[in-house]
Amino acid sequence: MYLWVYVWKDVMENKDKKMKKLKELTRAEEQIMQELWNLEKAFVKDIIKRLPNPKPAYNTVSTIIRILETKGFVGHEAFGKSHRYHPVVSKEDYRAFATGKLLHGYFGDSARNMLSFFVEEQKLDMRDADELLKLLEEAKKKKK
Repeated sequence: MYLWVYVWKDVMENKDKKMKKLKELTRAEEQIMQELWNLEKAFVKDIIKRLPNPKPAYNTVSTIIRILETKGFVGHEAFGKSHRYHPVVSKEDYRAFATGKLLHGYFGDSARNMLSFFVEEQKLDMRDADELLKLLEEAKKKKK
């Protein structure tokens, strides 16, 4: 367990500078970002096509994307009156931010506590545990 905590803290410290600039996304914003990360570049209509039914109105999605642009998550290219949007923040960077927030807010900055929670809640099966042990051993070898 100690090695897991060490590796996790190292990863989080390297991401801290980028993460401090990020803001938390609402559920709707995150849903739009998930589609934009998958598409890489898209017009509003392309994003709407991928959303589950009932589909939100065009203006609703357009407004959310403009909010995401204001927050620094999205950029655009103009094509006349149309805009094609693209992510400015990578999915990996936001995942690190959201995970760090989870770790800090619910587990007292303890990766051990977080991992223990997943084990106790049976969210971590034996195959996952074996894969984690392999990752930890590889990280341990790299540190030496």
